[in-house]
Amino acid sequence: MPRRVVLVGFDGAEGLDLFGPAEVFTAAGRRLGAPAYEVVIASAGGGSIALTSGASVATRGLASIRPQAGDTVLVVGGADRALDEAASSTPLIRWLLRAARIVRRIGSVCDGAFVIARAGILDGRRAATHWSSCDRLGRSYPFIKVDREAIFVRDGRVWTSAGVTTGIDMALAMVEEDHHRRLADSVAAHLVVYARRPGFQSQFSEVLVAQSAASDPLGPLVAWLRANLRAPLDVPELAHRAGMSIRSLHRHCLQELDTTPAKLVEKLRIEQARTLLATTQLGTKTVAARCGFGTASRMAIAFERALGIGPRAYRASHSARPAAA
Repeated sequence: MPRRVVLVGFDGAEGLDLFGPAEVFTAAGRRLGAPAYEVVIASAGGGSIALTSGASVATRGLASIRPQAGDTVLVVGGADRALDEAASSTPLIRWLLRAARIVRRIGSVCDGAFVIARAGILDGRRAATHWSSCDRLGRSYPFIKVDREAIFVRDGRVWTSAGVTTGIDMALAMVEEDHHRRLADSVAAHLVVYARRPGFQSQFSEVLVAQSAASDPLGPLVAWLRANLRAPLDVPELAHRAGMSIRSLHRHCLQELDTTPAKLVEKLRIEQARTLLATTQLGTKTVAARCGFGTASRMAIAFERALGIGPRAYRASHSARPAAA
């Protein structure tokens, strides 16, 4: 029997939060040649809901949907006011609480985390949300361990994804868990997803993508940094590469990336190290050298400062491969 996926929306929901995962699950069935998932778009009251784009979509009322053990339930994000109203909906919160006790998976896409947080589903768990909302989620719900880096997080039966398109990455991971990697890769290729992104990939990368235009003064610098992280790097060298004064470089980094040039380099090095730790068997000394940290101890300090855990603990929780001696 097809597995049921209930995507919960509301007036003011983000369309891509709904349709991105929906297309992944339905495409899985098309690639298999048989229905793999039954996708249900639902809302508290049912009927048509208006999306942030101005389009509308028909939904089933949650009152008519009885949670089942094999279900996946995902609450999508949307406009701030719409999220507040959804989180204040007693019928919606009650239904989510009932579902959380029964279903196989429950979670959120983007700022839908605020809705399931209101239901207490995220208490004591790691969770992701859009990078611009991480601080607000942490302040509003201090019992949640907000992961400011990951594009999606799985904590037991609870899954949460970061900004908008990361719902696609999370849905692909669910397809892989339910079936096999070949199917998830096939779906990604069919949807022309540029690359399947694992959950450990930093959201910080998404900020940097926006800086890649040639007209942006930081674009060429970021591209150069990515290719030269192993080299000794200091702020005067970065300013020279960017073709600006040290003061101007600081100003642009703060305005565009909300960080300093030195912290930008460290973030990029941590990002590369995370990928190597999770996807290779390289020892921590080798990873540290390749990413420009110099020593494993320096890399460990950077990881503790940025992520709250060391490289070995990070690898243990994000990689199925044993490390090299």
